[in-house]
Amino acid sequence: MRAEGFRSLLGQAGALTRQQRSQLIEALRPAVGHDQVCEAIDDARPAPLCCAGCGSSRHYRHGIVRGLQRYRCRDCGRTFSALSGTPLARLRHRARWLDYLKEMLDSRSVRAAAKLVGVHRNTSFRWRHRFLDGLRHDQPERLAGIAEADEMFVLESQKGSRRLERPPRKRGGVAHHRGISHQHDCILVARDRSGLTCSFVTGRAAVTVKQLHRHLLPVLDPDILLVTDGHRAYRIFARETRIAHAFVNLRAGERVRGAVHVQNVNAHHQRLRSWLSRFHGVASRYLPNYLGWRWALDGERIAAPERLLHAALKRFHMQR
Repeated sequence: MRAEGFRSLLGQAGALTRQQRSQLIEALRPAVGHDQVCEAIDDARPAPLCCAGCGSSRHYRHGIVRGLQRYRCRDCGRTFSALSGTPLARLRHRARWLDYLKEMLDSRSVRAAAKLVGVHRNTSFRWRHRFLDGLRHDQPERLAGIAEADEMFVLESQKGSRRLERPPRKRGGVAHHRGISHQHDCILVARDRSGLTCSFVTGRAAVTVKQLHRHLLPVLDPDILLVTDGHRAYRIFARETRIAHAFVNLRAGERVRGAVHVQNVNAHHQRLRSWLSRFHGVASRYLPNYLGWRWALDGERIAAPERLLHAALKRFHMQR
């Protein structure tokens, strides 16, 4: 619109009735939402921005596409934007992203979020896991001081799978064997006394020494004190890595011995289990996504939709 026409339109805004003003605000809402999303994406854009195809940082501006600056690479000739190479690249209805992320911060179910935002439930499910695909890697790089580690187990689920590896259960069902077995997914949680938390899905059944080397060792500071229960795998792991280790003998009724306890990580397990229950069963293949989601919500670490969008894009921008 030309500037003269816009000034004339603004001059007539004061003569609108209350109903007309409401209609005008409602008509502008999608455009405003789209602008807010584009601003949040631009804020998350790294400097320098690299080509999603060849990784080159030599590029020039090449127009605007759906509100985002487009670039053309000088080396390979491809065009790209700040969303290229991320799971969000071809998602539609961008004006509703922040509204949907707000519902994720409220831990809404797929159907409830779809109804509130005004999208189909399949779109809601797709959006959830596209956003969480990057968010699940947003974990602390190091735990320091005193760190507690322990496992929690949930019944494995092949929810949504077209090819089951076992006979289907009725409404979730229960394991066929008592105790921990290969019908349970193991979630390893390590949490230091400052509240930093790292969570890993290690596989089925009890955690092994090999899995501790793979998941736990990279996030532990060399001078850390690792506190666990009496599981033999932790003692072997600590001896092999020469990490200071203390444990409580839960089978003998020992819960606390001075600063040696696992109550913080067990409290985290309880909150995590209670939070997962609202989704009425989480497929095993999506468990890492939900662990990243829970870490974002833990202690209101991420409280704004824009920050949640930044976290979802951060990993992919760092990889370029």
